[in-house]
Amino acid sequence: MKLLILRLIVLALLSVTTALAQKSTIYAPGGKAINGYDPVAYFTEHKPVLGDPKITYRYEDADWYFASEKNRDAFKANPVTYAPQYGGYCAFGTSRGYKAPTEADAWTIVDDKLYLNYNTKVRTEWNKDQAGYIKKADANWPSIKDKEPK
Repeated sequence: MKLLILRLIVLALLSVTTALAQKSTIYAPGGKAINGYDPVAYFTEHKPVLGDPKITYRYEDADWYFASEKNRDAFKANPVTYAPQYGGYCAFGTSRGYKAPTEADAWTIVDDKLYLNYNTKVRTEWNKDQAGYIKKADANWPSIKDKEPK
């Protein structure tokens, strides 16, 4: 009987873990969206800026970090404007049909939207056909956004 109860508990925990993993629509290692970088700074300072742990905002089940209260307030007023596309997962990977992590310095802004990439080498490939990759990624995102990253 104890073994059966233990198996049921393990099964329940696995189910909960799997369900939570499926909801990883925002790239947020350790709960920090986009590794704790300020998404607004990409637009205002044109570079990645690490956010201050004291200046955060909870959005889409992730904690977003900001370098200033002004940036946080801008994000709060219109997160869709500043949040990276595809939840901050690699835009090139999304164009290929999977979710991959990103690095803060591998970024581009295209048509006033922030795109992050796995690394600067992948960004170089991304830059060869941004419009084509965006079209593919936009088509793929709805079917992969709730899947576990590879």
